[in-house]
Amino acid sequence: MAVIALAGCSGAPGVTTSALALLLTWPLEPGRKMVLAECDPDGGAVLHGLLQGTLGDRYGLRNLSVAARQGDLGDAFWRQLIDLNSEDGKKESPRDRLLLPGITDAAQAASLGSVWKALGVIFRGIEAEYGHDVLIDLGRRGAFGPSGVLAEQADAVFVVVRNTLRCLQAAEGRVRALEERVGDVSVLMIKEGPYPAGEVQRVLQVPVVATLPYAPQDARVLSDGAEQPRHFIKSPLMKTARTASALLVQHAAVRRARLDPHVVRAAGEEVTRAR
Repeated sequence: MAVIALAGCSGAPGVTTSALALLLTWPLEPGRKMVLAECDPDGGAVLHGLLQGTLGDRYGLRNLSVAARQGDLGDAFWRQLIDLNSEDGKKESPRDRLLLPGITDAAQAASLGSVWKALGVIFRGIEAEYGHDVLIDLGRRGAFGPSGVLAEQADAVFVVVRNTLRCLQAAEGRVRALEERVGDVSVLMIKEGPYPAGEVQRVLQVPVVATLPYAPQDARVLSDGAEQPRHFIKSPLMKTARTASALLVQHAAVRRARLDPHVVRAAGEEVTRAR
């Protein structure tokens, strides 16, 4: 039961692909849901990647700016979620792995200025009131600027980093800036390069909590909607993502234990009043 934010840096470390892998493998008890919100102000990738444009612009973050102006943000949020379980061809989906697609053009971010803070309240309320988990994909820039309030309100913030020299160099400044904004930060490492987790920790001076393999063929299923191979859910990427999910939840719980529980409860009450 946590609100977790993923942030990136230059060099396309794979934030959205990692987030989708985590969403589809997240450990869920009966009755619980997992919500992935694509909140990258540079524009989302899922609608025209994994979903191949099949849903047009009927769903997504861009529609919430209109709902906010009409005072209907709380209910509209749930109507904008896509059930990714239905992609498996199931006749009766449990609707427990839900996606809020991002904006389709960076220019649309200007209309979301007042929405980011309200979304943060909704995310906290979902966790506090219903016990569901929320994963926020902030992309490369979303942890800063107006949307950075989502990182501030998360239980834990993870920077997605490939263990290559180029990505580590880019990540150093990003990690320091995030520490100034949200306090302690951790790393979700993509094992593409030669540097072990211990070396990445030494360079970035933050813990590497979980790792995912560099698996381009499997990743293209999630990033570009490539044909899904047989037993995809049992691929090394997805099996490792299942382990990583549990580690991220555990880390968030430890960090959250330092928070004032009254803050969490107040967020849930605020969402209830808004409905």
